[in-house]
Amino acid sequence: MAAIIDALEQGIVSFSNWIWGMPLLLLLTGGGLFFLVYSLFLPYRYFFHGINVLRGKYDVRGPGQLSPYQALSTALASTVGMGNIAGVAVAISIGGPGAIFWMWVSAFVGMATNFFTCAQASMFRGKDSRGEIQGGPMYVITEGLGRAWKPLAYIFCFCCLFGTLSSFQANQLTQAIINIGLVPMGVENNFTSKLVVGIVLTVVTAIVVLGGIQRIGNWAGKMVPIMIVLYFGAVLVILFMNIEMVPHYLKLIVTNAFTAENYKGLPDPITGGIVGGLIVLGVRRASFSNEAGIGTAPMALGATKSVEPIREGLVAMLSPAIDTLIVCTCTALAILVTGVWQTSSDNGVLLTSTAFNSAFPGFGNYILMVCIFFFAITSLFSYCYYGNKSMSFMIGAHRAHYYNYFYLAMIVVGAVASMTTIISLIDAAYAIMAFPTMISGIILAPRVMKEAKSYFARMKAEGKL
Repeated sequence: MAAIIDALEQGIVSFSNWIWGMPLLLLLTGGGLFFLVYSLFLPYRYFFHGINVLRGKYDVRGPGQLSPYQALSTALASTVGMGNIAGVAVAISIGGPGAIFWMWVSAFVGMATNFFTCAQASMFRGKDSRGEIQGGPMYVITEGLGRAWKPLAYIFCFCCLFGTLSSFQANQLTQAIINIGLVPMGVENNFTSKLVVGIVLTVVTAIVVLGGIQRIGNWAGKMVPIMIVLYFGAVLVILFMNIEMVPHYLKLIVTNAFTAENYKGLPDPITGGIVGGLIVLGVRRASFSNEAGIGTAPMALGATKSVEPIREGLVAMLSPAIDTLIVCTCTALAILVTGVWQTSSDNGVLLTSTAFNSAFPGFGNYILMVCIFFFAITSLFSYCYYGNKSMSFMIGAHRAHYYNYFYLAMIVVGAVASMTTIISLIDAAYAIMAFPTMISGIILAPRVMKEAKSYFARMKAEGKL
């Protein structure tokens, strides 16, 4: 039996590594390039119009549950998280500065993906069993493509139940709290400590998530600006202290992207050897971070109180820009300019922690721990909403609340468990979610372009552009 379990675990890990390689690279990057070229860069040309929508300048109320700002905050609450701290550190430790360039490329095409998929989430909304307006890839598929495509919607929802579990965030946050905050105070890093931290996180999360999407949106709207400002403040101080190194590393990010001089991973023969391996690494880390094309952002943006789908697409387009182009870049530069990426053997969140402690000896770890708490806890809030919504689609809104208890239990499991196999299972489910999202997004792209041309023509006629 033990041999069977070991083989099953190894199979899950191998499948997760495979699907997050070439299949997702082609789907997410290729699909994003399609959206970018097909639209002739249309969403990018109206980037600042999207910012005005976010500011509430064109706030038109309609059916839905969230304002555009709350919806973007909910989406960012799940994307701006451990991937921005631990994920970037992993990318640099394996790929060197050049990995960040390919994260930028992935984010740039991901902006086009988010524009199309989130506009569709607003265009093709449906009603749950309680008659409440809902959005997301499952409704895009059934309302936009037709009932014959419903099995694809069920595949998305089933995988979402596992792909958006909280185990990874809970595990990383627990480790950060214990290793950075509690161990120096004499608390042992053992099962009991992890269990106590896990229970506290579960209680805090339960208070928010059991209140529904409105409470999640309200909390996210308050916490996302706090965590970004706090993190930015600390990173800007680090960059100011090492300002002479910033131009050097910005240049190195670009040049190393094509030479892969610092790449320590395995070559990818399909995509071009060592450089190809570096590209896969950067795209994978960016996908983990900003989730463009996975389908979570459309679920949040599909719940907005708006009657203009193009506006929601433009707001959603800001998410990869904020998450990867801004937050991840700040993390990368903090690691690079302090030099810890060359002098430390640490990886993941510990490498970022080393960078902060190098800049702020004695208390840098605690600054990062506070940032990690905000980043991870907001992810715990918002991910539950995605799984709840998927459960609602599958078995009815009146039964969806059962998922909340499963989700909360997995926070405790994540806090105390060894996570290799569980994380691989979550990653694999998360990756499969991208296929229904991107397939429906590409098929329905002409509908979005037709709506976009009509919308921008109306805005110009009304003198609003």
